[in-house]
Amino acid sequence: MAAPVASEQPLASSAPPLPVCLLVLGMAGSGKTTFVQVCWRLSNSCLLLFLPSDIRDTVKYKEVMKQYGLGPNGGIVTSLNLFTTRFDQVMKFIEKAQNTFKYVLIDTPGQIEVFTWSASGTIITEALASSFPTVVIYVMDTSRSTNPVTFMSNMLYACSILYKTKLPFILVMNKTDIIDHSFAVEWMQDFEAFQDALNQETTYVSNLTRSMSLVLDEFYSSLRVVGVSAVVGTGFDDLCGQVTSAAEEYEREYRPEYERLKKSLVRRETNQLLEDTFVLTGVFTPDRTSPVLDPSDLILTRGTLDEEDEEADSDTDDIDHRVTEESREEPAFQNFMQESVAQYWKRNK
Repeated sequence: MAAPVASEQPLASSAPPLPVCLLVLGMAGSGKTTFVQVCWRLSNSCLLLFLPSDIRDTVKYKEVMKQYGLGPNGGIVTSLNLFTTRFDQVMKFIEKAQNTFKYVLIDTPGQIEVFTWSASGTIITEALASSFPTVVIYVMDTSRSTNPVTFMSNMLYACSILYKTKLPFILVMNKTDIIDHSFAVEWMQDFEAFQDALNQETTYVSNLTRSMSLVLDEFYSSLRVVGVSAVVGTGFDDLCGQVTSAAEEYEREYRPEYERLKKSLVRRETNQLLEDTFVLTGVFTPDRTSPVLDPSDLILTRGTLDEEDEEADSDTDDIDHRVTEESREEPAFQNFMQESVAQYWKRNK
């Protein structure tokens, strides 16, 4: 009798899958931050990052405003640029935790245009997508989109973000506890239903909206849509299924392109952003370098705000020009910029 053939040893288990980065975007008031918090509470395998939903948690933006005479919006843009120059620290943080968590939730500023259309937002998006599966989640306020013109404005913005980021995309219709999102889904699937709703509008904008609705037909056909309520907590099971599908799409269609970008594009754009920021703020001109000085703790200061500062700060407060003893003791923001300049030129000699 022939000897039995030894069975082959099972193959070694493959490495655990990388966490999926969920980049949450949306208009101010759409419920992005509440949505992220509910996602975190409903799952025991999520890593929560506020990046930076409140720039004050990450960058001392008032110091930026005071040093360069910027208003609130200019301060936010410049602070985001400065944050981006240290984004490698965030990447290292995610890499260290990648075997523990399945998802990375990234909450972006309420001023959506600051993140979506700035160079720093592009760098952050491409840095994430070149290392981890990345999915864009656009959160829409369903209750404010019952007007067909407002609905079309949201769809146009969502479409522009899809083509800007070039990543798998999920449209989350939030606040379904106020109104069900079925009307919006019907408008996407039935052109005549949307036209009937538009017939009640007689403005010039309605005519433009009617024309644009034809353009978005292809966008609707492949769009992932989920209705959720961040207050009640409904719809998140469907969202998990859509996230899984989007992550698979990333691996299948997007990863090869981002593997190529990973080697060159992110570093080159980061250096250019750093140089542009220095030139615009007047720290140096391209033909002048600065000596190395003591580094500043201006950025990455999460959790160090004083209680009094938290109570006094608000989204609309004015710049505080008062000089306190604490501010005198802190290293000047100028020192940080000068030291960063010197490091930049040292790297690029």
